Amino acid sequence: MVEQKTKPDGSSVEEFLGSVQDDARRIDAERVCTMMKRVTKEEPRMWGASMVGFGSYRYKYESGREGEWFITGFSPRATALTLYIMGGFPRHQPLMDRLGKHKTGKSCLYVKRLSDVDEEVLEELVRESVAYMREAYPAP
Repeated sequence: MVEQKTKPDGSSVEEFLGSVQDDARRIDAERVCTMMKRVTKEEPRMWGASMVGFGSYRYKYESGREGEWFITGFSPRATALTLYIMGGFPRHQPLMDRLGKHKTGKSCLYVKRLSDVDEEVLEELVRESVAYMREAYPAP
């Protein structure tokens, strides 16, 4: 079985966020970190070198591959602030319609600047996604 490469590594979230070169991106990342901590009631952990995750869940695919991943998280990438909405976006369409300027991938929400989106809608999106993940993947 292949070992999962990205996992919690114990490094400092504060140091990582403090190392973000772009001042605006760093401030946005700190705001998202505070919001996700409030929503999840979990402490942030570094997952690999550049992802901040909150909580975790176990998954197992039909192929037998299994692992652990965070319930929600973010990464202050060079081109955008990436938020991980693990349940995907279709179930959240009414919120997505009100969110503001963004792009999406399968479970990635890309935001250039936090000021481009409605932060209250963003927090509700994270809250709904976390609730869905906790229901779909209850802790043992």
